[in-house]
Parts: sequence; C-alpha cells; structure tokens
Amino acid sequence: MSNSSSISHFLLLALADTRQLQLLHFCLLLGISLPALLGNGLIISAVACGHHLHTPMFFFLLNLALSDLGSICTTVPKAMHNSLWDTTTISYTGCAAQLFFFMFFMSAEFYLLTIMCYDRYVSICKPLHYGTLVGSRACAHMAAAAWASAFLTALMHMANTFSLPLCHGNALGQFFCEIPQILKLSCSKSYLRELGLIAISACLVFGCFVIIVFSYVQIFKAVLRIPSEQGRHKAFSTCIPHMAVVSLFITTGIFAHLKPPSISSPSLDLLVSVLYSVVPPALNPLIYSLRKQELKAAVWRLITRCFHKH
Repeated sequence: MSNSSSISHFLLLALADTRQLQLLHFCLLLGISLPALLGNGLIISAVACGHHLHTPMFFFLLNLALSDLGSICTTVPKAMHNSLWDTTTISYTGCAAQLFFFMFFMSAEFYLLTIMCYDRYVSICKPLHYGTLVGSRACAHMAAAAWASAFLTALMHMANTFSLPLCHGNALGQFFCEIPQILKLSCSKSYLRELGLIAISACLVFGCFVIIVFSYVQIFKAVLRIPSEQGRHKAFSTCIPHMAVVSLFITTGIFAHLKPPSISSPSLDLLVSVLYSVVPPALNPLIYSLRKQELKAAVWRLITRCFHKH
C-alpha cells in the first residue's frame, strides 16, 4: 500500500513500444505542434499589431489563440521529451501543474467559445445594440470572467484531486496527467467528492452548450429572414469558422470521455486523447485564417514586414 505522500513521480503511458515508433511519434507531435505554435502566435501578433482588427470578434479570437497556445504547451512538450528520451516519468509536482494548466486552458477555451457565440448572436440578431452590448468594456469583463472562471475551475479540481490518498500504484493510462486517470489510483471514498465537482463542471459545460445551441438557432432564423442572397452568405461566413471550431472541440471531447467501453482499446484511447487535446488547438488557427480575409491579410502584412526588416 502506498499513499500520495510517498509518491514522488507518476508513470505516463508510453506513446509506442518500439524505439522507431517512439521517434515517429516525436516527429508527428513536432509536426503538429510547430504549425500550431506558429499559427496561434501569428494570430496573436496580427490582432495585437493590426489596429483595424481591434474589434470584439478579433479580441476574443486573440484570447482563444492564447488558450490554444497554452494547451499545446501543457501536454505536447512532455510527450515529445518522453518519446525522444525513451522515458515515461513525470514528477508529482509536474503532474499537478500539468493537470492544472490543462484544465485551465481547456476550460478557458470552452468559456471563450461560448462568449464568441454570444458575440455572433448580438452581431446578427441585435445589430443596433451591438455597440452597447459588446462594447470594449463589456468585452474586457467577459474575457476576464472566462479566464477567472477557468482558473477557479482548474484550481478546485487540481487541489481536490491531489488531496486524495493514492494506493493503486503510480501508473497513469494516459500520455499526460488527467483527472480520471488519477482517480483510478485513489483508494478512498473521498473520490466521490471529486466526482461531485466533475458533475458541477459538467452542468456548467452543459449550460454553455445550451447557450451555444440557442444562439445558433436564433442566428439561423435571423439569417434566413435576410432578403438578399449576398447578405445571407455574408452573415453565414462570419459564423462558419466558429461553428467548425465548436464542433471540433465538443465532438472530440465527448468521444474521448463518453465513448462506449466495448470499442475501447489502449491504441484507440491514445489516438482519441491526442485528437481532443492536441488537434483542436492546432486546427483552430487554420479554420479561422482560411475564412477571415481581414485576418489573412493582417497575417500576411506581418510576415512581409518581418522579412523586410531582415
């Protein structure tokens, strides 16, 4: 029997068994993370430097890029390090920090996507009130509320999870530290307290999901009432990137946590965990930059300016 006080490190799930596959996984993770870091970094720089992009939509997009950047930097570097050096260990404090930051950035992402949906709803359904409902002060307050809520969510879960006594070893069935995997190591009935917190968080997530669905129902109704086809297309084009990002984020998360045990296998579980933790932050910049001409132009100006300086 061991408890959490005697555990100095955890063993993460290896991405592969053979050395060749480990190096292949390292290259794949590098191939995903570098474009993700570059894409999100370019969005942050373009929005921060482009004064014409200082609008609510792009302000929230900057915040979303920050959360994507954070979530990629939380899980991928350690997985790459373990693949390259053929190790699976992570320190106790490192695991706690990874769990906290993963929860923080993932929660922030979902709250920000909900706010961005509200922004699109006001823009299309209540355009005359847009300046008052989504002004610069309101945007700052909403973004601050999203980050503060994510911080409290992550802190609450991390503190509660790591206060549990652990007596089922230190091997985690995941390539990064995640709450369900640590709960499996617990030997105390107090893990029910964490399940209660998870239930509260699930209710909050469901509430955000209801807001997103309600907003899009109202948006579609408003867009279909627009008489000109060009007007309908323009209204839809501002929503398509957000819908794609929300769909990707929600479907990968739901499949990762609610897939039936009958189709579960170690390799599939690993693939799904990479899908929901690494792929959305990597694809989000691509989805947004392909659909938004102003952003694409701003990014291109930023790149050409950098080249001219050198």
